[in-house]
Amino acid sequence: MAELFEIPDGTPLMGAVTFGLIDRGTNVIQVRPSTSCPLNCIFCSTDAGPYSQRRRAEYVVRLDHMMEWFRELVKVKGSGVEAHIDTVGDPFTYPQLVELVQEIKKLEEVRIVSMQTHGHLMNERILGELAEAGLSRINLSVDALDPWLAKRLAGTEGYDVERVVANARYALENTSVDVLLAPVWVHPLNDSELEGLIALAKDMDAGRRSPPLGIQKCEYHRFGRRTKEMRHVSWYTFYGKMRELEKKTGMKLVIRASDFGIRPARTVEAPFRVGERLMVRIVGPGWLNGESLATTRDLRWAVTVVGEELPAGEEVRVRLLRTKDSILVGRPS
Repeated sequence: MAELFEIPDGTPLMGAVTFGLIDRGTNVIQVRPSTSCPLNCIFCSTDAGPYSQRRRAEYVVRLDHMMEWFRELVKVKGSGVEAHIDTVGDPFTYPQLVELVQEIKKLEEVRIVSMQTHGHLMNERILGELAEAGLSRINLSVDALDPWLAKRLAGTEGYDVERVVANARYALENTSVDVLLAPVWVHPLNDSELEGLIALAKDMDAGRRSPPLGIQKCEYHRFGRRTKEMRHVSWYTFYGKMRELEKKTGMKLVIRASDFGIRPARTVEAPFRVGERLMVRIVGPGWLNGESLATTRDLRWAVTVVGEELPAGEEVRVRLLRTKDSILVGRPS
């Protein structure tokens, strides 16, 4: 069982893929306040959920800490920012989710606040509260409409896809929150479900201010989960399937960043390169087994240290293995 670890105040909220803020050079800021998830999806690329075999810790970031860093980053981005709450778990596990949306939406630079979820923890009450707080859109991953298959894909008998769909309809019909259906195509397990999901998006009038449907390609990750039945799909095959379904259903399925108003924007880049060595200080357990969480000496960047589980307070020299998108991963050297 992974331990729940609150990210200490003073810890940088940029540099880690699992928590804090991710800036990929566009007007979208990824906001990751927590890592927990109630589901155990059999295709999960991050091995999330209660049955995880790899997670050493589940992270949570205090609201004030998150907003301190978000306000500084949004100043760099300027106007027209989309804050996208997308965790390596499910955002609805964050206890201050409504307050987070509310505080983000107060900022004049923020145009959209969106969220990615499987919807298992949604209900009418919290949807109403999120609407009042200023949530713009929910990207809802409904991967199958068949109840048995939906449970199997979610990895838990407790997942009720009919309730999830009912809550999505409630959001569209009774609140200002838009819904985009974002199923994951898990070939060949849910091949037969795709046309039904397209029909559902049309029927519920999803995507009033955005594309109604954004089918995702199931990605394999070295630390993720998969089953023997799953088959990898290339991007060529994926887009071929989407165009085939477009012709058959009349629904636009090849989605581009510009469809969401995503554009290049000023970015905050870590001043490091792969292979560089630097001293870091361990501040807590790593997200996965065999990892530790560290910070740079200037407290500007978080660093994931792989290969060792080191005690908090220890200083160690690491060689950087990754710096892309200012996500820093290093190994003791």
